[in-house]
Amino acid sequence: MHEHLDIHDPAGVPAQQDESAVFQLSDLERDAIEHEKHHYEDARAASIEALKIVQKQRGWVPDGAIQAIAEALGIPASDVEGVATFYSQIFRQPVGRHVIRYCDSVVCHITGYQGIQAALEQSLNIKPGQTTADGRFTLLPTCCLGNCDKGPTMMVDEDTHVHLTPEGIGPLLEQYR
Repeated sequence: MHEHLDIHDPAGVPAQQDESAVFQLSDLERDAIEHEKHHYEDARAASIEALKIVQKQRGWVPDGAIQAIAEALGIPASDVEGVATFYSQIFRQPVGRHVIRYCDSVVCHITGYQGIQAALEQSLNIKPGQTTADGRFTLLPTCCLGNCDKGPTMMVDEDTHVHLTPEGIGPLLEQYR
């Protein structure tokens, strides 16, 4: 299981910024982005990594981060925004501590993702696109997770779970509570 920064930890960077304050990258974020930038001939290519750095620290990418990342990379903010909106794995609004992405592709449809979706909705008491009241889980449908031969499938954070059954959803979620 990959380490996951608790975005609600007071020692970490706060999950939400005061809207009146100018967005600032943390020193950790700025250093990590600067390090990534040197791996590429064109700084634009580092924009996805820079977005992932901010998201890992904050849990999502606030609007102000787009301009701050652009300045750190020396590229137009529109380039960073284009990357941020293209990739569904970059979250542009706050999400729960654990993000559940279940595959709703045609193949997972054939293998029964509907039962998985229903079990997730019932266990979490939320609908797709929502976050639990305690902020622990966000439920998101995803077009394909690349495990078509192992469906139905879903990811919780960076962990992939395959050959799912509705009965196995409750015990699986307990691992993340």
